[in-house]
Formats: sequence, C-alpha cells, structure tokens
Amino acid sequence: MTTALFSVAGAVALVASVFVVTSRRIVHAALWLVVALGAVAGCFGALHAEFVALVQILVYVGAIVVLVLFALMLTKAPTNPLPGLTSSRSPFAAVVAGVLAILLGTGVVLAFGNEKVRAVPDGSPDAVGTSIFKTWVLPFEVLSVLLLAALVGAIALSQRKKED
Repeated sequence: MTTALFSVAGAVALVASVFVVTSRRIVHAALWLVVALGAVAGCFGALHAEFVALVQILVYVGAIVVLVLFALMLTKAPTNPLPGLTSSRSPFAAVVAGVLAILLGTGVVLAFGNEKVRAVPDGSPDAVGTSIFKTWVLPFEVLSVLLLAALVGAIALSQRKKED
C-alpha cells in the first residue's frame, strides 16, 4: 500500500512539474508548483514521515509559493500568456530532460535495485530537528538568506521609477 501511494504521489508530482515548466502564464506555473510541492508532501506522508510532510506543506507550499506570487505582484510581472516562452529550443530541452531522466532513473535503479519503499523508522520531530540542526543547518540558513535577498530584490525592482 505504501508503494502504491508513493507511486501515485510521485506521478502527480512529475506531471505537475512538467506543467510548471511548460505553462505559458507565470501565475499558472506558480499554481502548478503548489500541486507539485503538495504531491511531494504526499510522498513524505506515504513514507510515514508526517512531520516532514507538514513542514513541506507549511514551508514550501505555504511560504515559498506565496513569496513567489508576492514577488510577481510587486514587480508587476505580466500575467497574460507569454508567447516568447515557446521557442524553437523546446525539442532540445525535451531531449535534455529525457536524457537526464534516464540517467537519474538508472542511478536510482543501480543504487537501490529491487528494494521496496519502506516507512521511515523514526520521523519524529525530535529526530528530524536533530538531523537538521546537526547536518543541514548551513544549507538551511543559506536558503533563508537567498529567499530574503529575492524578496528585497523584488521590492527594489518595484520601487524603481521607469526610465524613458
């Protein structure tokens, strides 16, 4: 049952992520990002890592997507379809994505073989917090500074006067 739930959530995340990068409207891309990140939270839930799934929803679906939409509103980005997003390089991008998917899939199969997806033995907040603040504290802080810089940049862009 865990494998089936994980597979369905993974498939939804994959389809939604394709829509994120192929959408011609930037707001629609942000909304598809919500679906993709929610599906990743579903993958964590299928693995019985409820705390990580809730953090995924709160931090990524809640905060990151709201930050992206907030930056779009501040910079007055166009919300109509952008015809320039469909270019003649789309087949090349599809080939590169396919090759990357094959390489990553081969790496996963070689690394894990025929193992089944199993539940996380200890997904408690204590274990996750210990892991984050011992091993992952530097990347966590770098990401928070990056997001702050993006927000400050969006505010600075929105405050610039148009030059004629």
